[in-house]
Amino acid sequence: MASLLHSPPSSSSLASRTTLFPLNPSISLSLSRFASPSPSPCRNAVRCNLVEPMKYENGKPQVPLLTGGGGGVALPNIFAPRMNLENAISKNDTRLRIFSGTANPALSQEIACYMGLELGKIKIKRFADGEIYVQLQESVRGCDVFLVQPTCPPANENLMELLIMIDACRRASAKNITAVIPYFGYARADRKTQGRESIAAKLVANLITEAGANRVLACDLHSGQSMGYFDIPVDHVYGQPVILDYLASKTICSDDLVVVSPDVGGVARARAFAKKLSDAPLAIVDKRRHGHNVAEVMNLIGDVKGKVAVMVDDMIDTAGTISKGAALLHQEGAREVYACTTHAVFSPPALERLSSGLFQEVIITNTIPVSEQNYFPQLTILSVANLLGETIWRVHDDCSGGFEPYSTLGID
Repeated sequence: MASLLHSPPSSSSLASRTTLFPLNPSISLSLSRFASPSPSPCRNAVRCNLVEPMKYENGKPQVPLLTGGGGGVALPNIFAPRMNLENAISKNDTRLRIFSGTANPALSQEIACYMGLELGKIKIKRFADGEIYVQLQESVRGCDVFLVQPTCPPANENLMELLIMIDACRRASAKNITAVIPYFGYARADRKTQGRESIAAKLVANLITEAGANRVLACDLHSGQSMGYFDIPVDHVYGQPVILDYLASKTICSDDLVVVSPDVGGVARARAFAKKLSDAPLAIVDKRRHGHNVAEVMNLIGDVKGKVAVMVDDMIDTAGTISKGAALLHQEGAREVYACTTHAVFSPPALERLSSGLFQEVIITNTIPVSEQNYFPQLTILSVANLLGETIWRVHDDCSGGFEPYSTLGID
């Protein structure tokens, strides 16, 4: 399983949450190594155990170290380097370089560790007036360069830093430049809903292309059409397999499970997620939005009474949509509510809403860094480093990216 930052509930509450549901056969092979010899109390359930027991200390998630060899936690098969591929990639390939921006250096380091490489040396600083200076500290002439930089808050600073990094690599004669963008900012501005609006997603795509990027690797874009805004190849991977792998460590009976889309726009995403969970039933929260970051829940389509509701979305910003949806689910009789999302933007007052007791667990990934002071007891952070690292190897080796469990979930 991917490296995890585990949520910090007490051991007693953890024991009360040992639930698991059977997964679709398309991912059952990747999870078969977790199968327990003891029978599961749930009908038609497959028991799965965590590679390493959850550890908690003073209400803070603990970070288990993942390694491919002895002394650490063994990497799951789905994240292990695929050395049996034709023309297996040499880990000492000096033509592959990975550089990190300042937005999420921890994720960049995890990706490099998974790939058995060291991060490239780069100098990034701000002048007194706020201008950004970038200088590569090693040669990249003729190299395949990957720049890891999510455009998370502060979005404008991180976006400009990415553009300057791309320009520096282009002027240093890099052969190929791939912008690895775990979180693509401005993705929500992907269409005109009113007159005289900007389509900022297209503008940002143009900026990245004109800066000199040859390819983009993105994770869970807000909408699939954003790939069409780029005039260069886009590799789109999903973080949901990582979340599914984590959910497989629980014991939720399939009869008790329902997947919930927090809005009508996320129905395709939630349906694909539910399909992976043995075709779990689907519910939809119908809402009316009166302004940006303002949501009003109106109605619930589907039955959640007495069930464990898993709300699925691509991002949580102010948590207004998902928290109001969770309140509605409790009103309709849901037993427990889980929130699953790839990108944790967590703009105020998201933390207060998420930790208010509406959610049994809030499951996110580390595409956007979450500072320690923003941890709360229900939070679980999963790592997408192995997923991105495997994809980078395949892009570098010109292999297909459409492989399980990283292929699309039938959304696009």
